[in-house]
Amino acid sequence: MPTITIITDNTPDQINGVVTTYRNIRLQAECEGYRVEEINPTQFAGMAAPGYPEVRLSWPWRIGQLIAATDPDYVHIATEGTLGLAARLWLDRRGWRYNTSYHTRFPEFMSTIYGVPSGWTYRYLRWFHKHSGRVLTTTHTMVEDLRRHGFDGDIRAWTRGVDRDNLRPTQDWPHNHSYRHRPRVLCVSRVSAEKNLEAVCELSPEFDVHVVGDGPALTDLRQRYPGITYYGYLTGSDLADQYAQADVFAFPSRADTFGIVMIEAMSLGTPVAAYPVPGPQDVVRPGITGVMDFDLARAARQCLALDRDQIRQDSQRWTWQACWQIFRENMIMVK
Repeated sequence: MPTITIITDNTPDQINGVVTTYRNIRLQAECEGYRVEEINPTQFAGMAAPGYPEVRLSWPWRIGQLIAATDPDYVHIATEGTLGLAARLWLDRRGWRYNTSYHTRFPEFMSTIYGVPSGWTYRYLRWFHKHSGRVLTTTHTMVEDLRRHGFDGDIRAWTRGVDRDNLRPTQDWPHNHSYRHRPRVLCVSRVSAEKNLEAVCELSPEFDVHVVGDGPALTDLRQRYPGITYYGYLTGSDLADQYAQADVFAFPSRADTFGIVMIEAMSLGTPVAAYPVPGPQDVVRPGITGVMDFDLARAARQCLALDRDQIRQDSQRWTWQACWQIFRENMIMVK
C-alpha cells in the first residue's frame, strides 16, 4: 500500500479551505488504496500566533523522526509555516524529493496582519518552493500570478470540490426574494482583517446580511455592525440551510487564491457576488453563476436575476474526485 505523507501547519479541527482540501484528498486517496499520514501541529509543542490565535506556531524538533517513521512513498508539504519549513530543510538534507502547494496569499496576509512588506514574504516563498518537484496552486490565474512574482519550476493549477453528501439542507427552501422586505445576502468566511468583511456588512441596510464564521475580528465587527446577523461557525446541514436560504452569496475577499465557499454556495443554487480578482475570476461564470464588479452592491443586485437551477447544474463540475486526480498525477516519488 503506497503511503502519502502530508505536512501541514493547520490543525485538523480548523475550519478553512486548506483543512477541507486535505480531508477530502485523504478520503479519495484511501478509496484508491493509498495510506495517508498527516504531520500537523497537534504533534508538537507550540504557541498561538500573536494577534491571530487560529494560527499555530509549532516547534518541530522531532519532525525528521516523524517523517521517516511514516515510511513515505510520496511527501507533500502543504504549508509554508514552521512545520513546512522544518520538513523542507530535513528533506533537502537527505536528498528526498517532494512537492509543495501554495494555498494562501501569504504575502498579502503578512502585510495586512503584521505590516510585513510583501516583497520580503515573496522572497521567502520563492526560496521555499525552489526545490519542489511540483508546486500545486489553486487556479490558472494563480499560476500566472506566481510566475509574475518570480516563481520558477513546475507550477500546476489544482481544482477544488464540494462534499455534496454532507452539504445537504434540511428542506427545500422556497425562493422568491421579491416577497422579502430585503434580499438576504450571506457571507461564509474566517472573520479576520484580510477577508475584507466590512465590504459585506456595508451592504446593509439595503440587504439583510448574514455572516457565518469566527475569527479574531469578530468582536470588532459585531460592535461596528450591530445590524448584521452573526452565526459563528456552522457545518453540515446547518451550513447548507444558510446557503440555500440566501438570495446572494457575497465573497468580499481580494486576497484568496480560490474560495471553496463560493462553489459550495453555487452547489445549492445561490449566485455569487464578488470582486473581479484572482479566485472569483476562475470560479464565477459571469451572468451564469454570479456577477463580478468592484461595486459589490451592484453585483449583488444583478445576482438576483440569475437562474438558481442553472447555477446548481453548472456547479457539478466542481468535484473532490477531480481534485484528487490532479493531486495524484503530480505526486513525486521520494527516492
